[in-house]
Amino acid sequence: MRAAARGAALLAAAGLLITAVPASAATPPAAEPPADVIPGARTATPALVDGIREAADAEASPADAARGHLAAKESRYKIAEPGRDLAPVQTLKRGAEETVRLQQKHKGVPVLGGQYVVRMETKGGERVVTGTSGKYFTGLTTGVDPAVAKDVAVRRAVAAVQSRLGGHRLSRADATKTTPLQGTTGGLVVVPRGEGVLTYHVTVRGTHPVTGAPVLQHVYMDARAGFPVLQFSGIKTITPPKAPTGTAAKKADTPADPGTGTTGSGTLLNGTKVDLHVRKAADDRYVMADHARMADGSKNALTTWDARDKDVYEVLGGWPGDLKEFGSPRAEFGKDATDAGAVDAHWAAGQVYDYYKKHHARDGLDGRGSAVNSLVGVTEMGLPYVNASWDGTKMVYGSGDSEYKPLSADLDVVGHEMTHGVVENTANLVYAGQSGALNEAVADYFGNAIDVTQAGIPMDHPDSGLIGEDLCRKATPRACALRDLNDGATTSKDFLGATFGTDNGGVHLNSTVFSGALWDMRQDLGAELADRVVYKALTEYMTPLDGFTDGRNAVLAAAKDLGVTGRLLNAAKRSFNAHGIVAGWEEALGVDSDELFGQLNISGTGVQAGGGWWTVAKSNDDGTEPYSVYAGRADGNGTPKLISPNDGRYHVHPATDGKTVVWAAYGAASVDILSRPIAGGPVKRLYSSTTSDVAGLRVENGVTVFETLGLFTRHVVHLRPGDVTPTYVDGGDEDVLTGLPSIAHGKVAYAKLYPEGGDYRLGVELLDLRTGKKTMTERLDEPQTVGQTGLNGSHVFWLTDENTADEGRMGIRRANLDGTGAYDISAEGKPGALIAADLTVSESAVTVNASLPDSAYRNETLPKNWQLTTDGTRKERVSCNRGEQLSPAALAGTQVVWIDGTTGWTNLVTRTRPAGRCG
Repeated sequence: MRAAARGAALLAAAGLLITAVPASAATPPAAEPPADVIPGARTATPALVDGIREAADAEASPADAARGHLAAKESRYKIAEPGRDLAPVQTLKRGAEETVRLQQKHKGVPVLGGQYVVRMETKGGERVVTGTSGKYFTGLTTGVDPAVAKDVAVRRAVAAVQSRLGGHRLSRADATKTTPLQGTTGGLVVVPRGEGVLTYHVTVRGTHPVTGAPVLQHVYMDARAGFPVLQFSGIKTITPPKAPTGTAAKKADTPADPGTGTTGSGTLLNGTKVDLHVRKAADDRYVMADHARMADGSKNALTTWDARDKDVYEVLGGWPGDLKEFGSPRAEFGKDATDAGAVDAHWAAGQVYDYYKKHHARDGLDGRGSAVNSLVGVTEMGLPYVNASWDGTKMVYGSGDSEYKPLSADLDVVGHEMTHGVVENTANLVYAGQSGALNEAVADYFGNAIDVTQAGIPMDHPDSGLIGEDLCRKATPRACALRDLNDGATTSKDFLGATFGTDNGGVHLNSTVFSGALWDMRQDLGAELADRVVYKALTEYMTPLDGFTDGRNAVLAAAKDLGVTGRLLNAAKRSFNAHGIVAGWEEALGVDSDELFGQLNISGTGVQAGGGWWTVAKSNDDGTEPYSVYAGRADGNGTPKLISPNDGRYHVHPATDGKTVVWAAYGAASVDILSRPIAGGPVKRLYSSTTSDVAGLRVENGVTVFETLGLFTRHVVHLRPGDVTPTYVDGGDEDVLTGLPSIAHGKVAYAKLYPEGGDYRLGVELLDLRTGKKTMTERLDEPQTVGQTGLNGSHVFWLTDENTADEGRMGIRRANLDGTGAYDISAEGKPGALIAADLTVSESAVTVNASLPDSAYRNETLPKNWQLTTDGTRKERVSCNRGEQLSPAALAGTQVVWIDGTTGWTNLVTRTRPAGRCG
């Protein structure tokens, strides 16, 4: 498969990892290309042009001169009207050099990641263009008139986020019936997939519906059908958060009068006494506000704020009105400031600021000397918080705990977070998939470069590549480190395929593949030259959707621009080669499963199976169409059948019993449930709603079961053949919530939250469709959360969580079909218990989608499929694939089908027997 086709499809899929468009070509260059041209992928515009010196208008503004060059060279760039379709974003001037960033617009609507860079040189009254790079998508033809109302787009975006975060569970906390999430639309955006997909960019903020952790999700809703085509978290953290976190915050107000600047002091958490630039405030306190580093007359400052009484969800949601600068009655800050991490944060922010000013002539994170704000001592729901983040306007440092110091206690962590601010104000690498991993890699590189330079650590020291090694209170640096840039990670051995629901598509999981190459290059080229190369690549070559191969090309082009040739340039190339970052590297990723249906380009819509058949949603091969529903034989014989009509709606959440397929169709005004026999026949509409969403579809012998989801409601319903309206299993009682249904042998099982004795109880109920009898399963310990249910001919199974503080582990419980004999086949509290999210059963096996509890993000902490015997006596991995595995669906015996992300695509795969321990 061509890498170009792969790249276009992967941006399109909301659940795929490799979102950047590789630089290998689908379109041939012009007949007589200039020196050093790398063609673009699925666009006629080159990804990179270098080695030219072509005259440009010396009298025009830099932006107009850049667009004039592109217009004059239309045969090369294939940009018909740069003046209309490219809007100036930023001009960076560095001596005689000028770098102009231009944002692509399609019929006046911004294009996600569509950014083109023109590099020029002006001296002696003359201006020449020295190179260009970026992504301009020439194949966009979509209209820009939305069919979906804004309020519908926002409501469905909030529902999509809520489903992703908490839809796989029913919790006692749901009884509060409060809405933890809110959405706002930022306007129309064209997602550059095929001819283009017109979307609303909806930002969803709030708290996690299960954990209460802060949430910020960017959701791109198809503006014609109202379905999310792209969704990822918007917060940039030093380590993967336990739950999606973050939001953009407004800038802090700066004082009208900066007061009296002076030099104070404090003690770092490592015991070192340091000088601090502080300000004497009007109340005679000394506060951590550094105006000395700013331009004369500027009211901006590097300020450290006391957030010890703030939870992370408060500070990432905006700027708390009562936040105060960290203060002291004396200019010498004492133990209180040290223990809070304030001295470290304030001192380190100055070190990072000075590094960028001295080595790269950059005045602050935005290059214009804007305020730099650090919040220290932040907690999470009143408990210690071990993470740090950049939220778009400020740094947020967690309080630390008994093992970890406050997160500002290591200079490389502060450098990492502040570099996210530099990235955001330059290449603005999209924080998802490969571009997100590149974002993390650059932040790690500069954070560590600043740290080892300040500490005088030689590059050949075995600990030189450690990030966060100074955070531990007792453990050794290597045991404490968050990452190691010398870990030797390569694309072929260590790259982990993950959907956007996990670590934003692997932004932390895969970052050391690229940062390791940069760190090797720093060892070979020397610190000063390598830092200049990487900074130039970031600020003058990279654009928002760049992936690993684009990043390599940008770094090498920047090196050549700085005069790196011969042995040193070859050393830089070897660094990337050693980490497997070469053209077409994605093709080398292998699996141990059997592919049934490839290149789904979907995530979160699920796969179901029954009667020897599977059914799944799929976009077309390059991800340019809304999702359609297919069905196929689980033994791999025959050709998959297209079940749904190709009518512009998104056909998702399918289920089958081997005879019939049912699914949901999302359109501009309604969500419908449709049905069609596998053998062929007309499509029937079973249900339609203009106000609620649907989930959890299942079907058996013509009976369709599903969930209806409202703002504060959740009900399981069923439709028998011929029914006009669905029947609520809970009678539609507004005080009752039901969800997570399964159906087999004429019975329906579901989780139920209901009032009893002045409180709410949570359990699993069975409904006999023939008799109408309902039976609650036996209670063991009272669960706080119930997960997916499953049925076979003798038992009902479900996931249960009694201790929500137990690292997310869930037990696997079963009971007889009359509700008796409940016991745990895998206890939540025992060693080896899994963090489970999904469950499916056959007559002889129980398969759960789960990860292992582990403080380190690694392959085993990605969702995997684990299979147990129905009595729990044996547990083994279904597959040893290295990437993320989702949505298992059981067939006969031990065979399972699932959606697998190992290769960077989401593929439908199967195994007929478990793989074992997977070493």
